[in-house]
Amino acid sequence: MDINKMFNLPAGASAGSMKRKMPDHPTEDVLKRFKPADEAMPPPPVPTNGNGKAASRSARVADEDEEPEERGDRDDDYDPDDEGRFFGGGLNDEQNQILDIFDKAGDEGETASLTLPALRRQLAKFERAVARNAEQRGKYADDPSRFIESESDLDATIKQFLPLTQNPPLYYPELVRSGAAALLAGLLSHENTDIAIDVIEVLQELTDEDVGAEVDDDGDEDDEGTAARTRMAMAGLIDELLSHSIFELLVANLSRFDEAEDADRQGVFQTLGIFENLLSFMPPLAEQVVATTTLLPWLLGRVKREEYDSNKQYASEILAILLQDSRDVALRLGELGGMDAQLTVLAQYRKTDPKDSEELEFMENIFNCVCSLLAQPEGKTQFLEAEGVELMIIMMKEKLLARSRAIKVLDYALQTEDGADACERFVEMLGLKTFFSAFMGKGEGKKRKTGATPTAEDDEHLLGILVSLFTSLASDTPARIRLVAKFVEANYEKVERLLEMREAAEARLKAVDRDIDEERSIMKDNGDEIDDEQEDEWYLRRMDAGLAALQNADYVLAMVCMEDDGAMTHARLLLARKSKTFAAVIAVLKEFSRHIGDDDDDDGGGAEPNTQKIIVDQLVEFLSGI
Repeated sequence: MDINKMFNLPAGASAGSMKRKMPDHPTEDVLKRFKPADEAMPPPPVPTNGNGKAASRSARVADEDEEPEERGDRDDDYDPDDEGRFFGGGLNDEQNQILDIFDKAGDEGETASLTLPALRRQLAKFERAVARNAEQRGKYADDPSRFIESESDLDATIKQFLPLTQNPPLYYPELVRSGAAALLAGLLSHENTDIAIDVIEVLQELTDEDVGAEVDDDGDEDDEGTAARTRMAMAGLIDELLSHSIFELLVANLSRFDEAEDADRQGVFQTLGIFENLLSFMPPLAEQVVATTTLLPWLLGRVKREEYDSNKQYASEILAILLQDSRDVALRLGELGGMDAQLTVLAQYRKTDPKDSEELEFMENIFNCVCSLLAQPEGKTQFLEAEGVELMIIMMKEKLLARSRAIKVLDYALQTEDGADACERFVEMLGLKTFFSAFMGKGEGKKRKTGATPTAEDDEHLLGILVSLFTSLASDTPARIRLVAKFVEANYEKVERLLEMREAAEARLKAVDRDIDEERSIMKDNGDEIDDEQEDEWYLRRMDAGLAALQNADYVLAMVCMEDDGAMTHARLLLARKSKTFAAVIAVLKEFSRHIGDDDDDDGGGAEPNTQKIIVDQLVEFLSGI
């Protein structure tokens, strides 16, 4: 071993515990200072750390990837000793002993972390430790003192798997081939929960989304190939774990851990981490987890606990992940009373804000879960029956962080024909007064709270609610008349606010339109084909940038103008002040109409016409005739 590339000199008096390196190109004076000393010359003093204490223990092993500088032009008097340490001499006996210890540890660590044969020896040792512990426990089941040593050895061998994340393409296939992955899965049901927690810690590390980062960051020319091999190795390991009922074993541990104990509480957290890793790597696993385990009821029960902690927050995050884009999971949660349970959890935030950023994330996760349930028709019914509309109206009245999230939930609840009953309930429960207070920006104050949602996002959800109300409330009904009357009162101030929202959305959209026009021009100059997929990508970018809010604002504006002549006259005057006419509104609505029902184009003929498309076309016809 070349000690020259492993050690640095300890820091001087001013450095304290910091360390510095030997200069890359030592001067002649430096080399002479470290020459073999004459017999009459006393050895150099031991460096100190600034407190008058010897700093010999500050020697450290340098990173293995550090390459020593070439020393071709050395002084003629330079003569390293046989072992090549510090250019020969200058160390006392204690320092030599320390070097010997590092030599031995370095050799073993280097071999274990870099070579496949070393891993195979480690796997064989692990297999023996598992077998010995099982044998000892079987023989001396009533005398723990007889198998405690084997359990300690097993604990140590399990933890030796943690560094294997440095090179997944090399190590993970060996874990699978040797059967070690299956043994790890089996140990999840070990009688000693400490052993199960050790395995959980290792599995969380092995399946982490950042695994293999050390390999990817080496700067190799085939980075993409390395990343692909890493994902293949990860997929192989996960498949092996799944074939040995990893989900069922993990969920079984959740029920036997006692979170009053620190170790068990950490074990629960790491178990949830494994679920997050696997679901992030393979999102379709969500339905399998829900179908084959009791994870969903456990998560629901965990978020319902009154006391708040990190595991409660993590449980809400896993619940939100499971509900993403999965109708089956949403239906199953609804059958478990998930809507009512989550609204009960959210009720605590109608009078108080979350205490910190972590609890704020918990609240966000629960609101997102409710929105995921509302994406299903059954969820809208459950929301109505659980008096979710009333709870959201109460939250809108308070000037707390939950206010903007309640607006988002109502936007989801009132959408589509399935939300028509919720629209009626919203007006019946006097939600219009509270809604228009938020619509006019009352109660916001000059300074927004930390954790508050962006104004543009709030405006988009407010406009979405208005679109749903105007679409679902039947003409000439008391609820519809009350809605239109809100735009007429106070000298049409809400029409003015509506046009302010329209102008803000249009301004945001213009910046993205300029970028898209530039990209389109470059593609045409290069002779690149602009296909439908590219057009759709540009359209989605425009929707996110403000086109969705602009379309909703113009939809509501056209509805108000069609319902009330005074509102139409006032809107025309306000548009004229900005050198605009209703032609701008018509252009937006026409584009809106062209893209309504795009997802249904492949359904073939015979499909019923989209109700909203019919309404938008009628609005365009009305505005074109005034």
